[in-house]
Amino acid sequence: MKKTELKIRVCGDPVLSEVAKPVLKITEKHRETLSAMSRLMYEVSGVGLAAVQIGIAESFFVADIGAGLYKLINPKIIKQEGTQVMEEGCLSVPGVSVEVKRAKKITLEALDENGKPVLIEAEDLLARVFQHEIDHLNGTLILDHVPVAERQKLKKKMENFKEIG
Repeated sequence: MKKTELKIRVCGDPVLSEVAKPVLKITEKHRETLSAMSRLMYEVSGVGLAAVQIGIAESFFVADIGAGLYKLINPKIIKQEGTQVMEEGCLSVPGVSVEVKRAKKITLEALDENGKPVLIEAEDLLARVFQHEIDHLNGTLILDHVPVAERQKLKKKMENFKEIG
C-alpha cells in the first residue's frame, strides 16, 4: 500500500490555532481528503485526525477507536453529560500527554461524507476522541488545557519534532 502524501502539522504551526470554517458544499475533494486522512490516521496508529492537523482549516475529522470509522463534517456537540479526566496524547503534540477533563457522554450532530445528517451518542473514549477533534477545529490543542508554566516545559520537550506522516 502506498504511503499517504499528507503531513501532520505539529505544535507551532499557525494552522493549528485557526478556527476551522464550516464546509458549505461537500465535494469529491472532501471525500478524497477524508479517505486520505483515514489512511494516514491508521498509518500512524492514531484514533482521530482533524482537517486542521493536515493544514486544511475546514470543519471535518475522522475517528476510529477500533469500533468503526467515522468521517464527520461540521460536527457540533449538542449535549454533554458527566465528566471524566484522562491522559491524552495528540499527533500534533508528539511525545507529550496531559490530563484533560472532558464530558463523559456527548451527543453530536454532523454530516457524513455524503451530506447526510447524523446524530451520534458517544461515551467514554469515543466521546473523548470526538471532543479532542472538535477542539482542533476550534483552534485548541491539549496544551491549552494545562497551566501556562507546564505548557512552556512541554513545548521545550517538543522542540525536536517537525512533522509526522
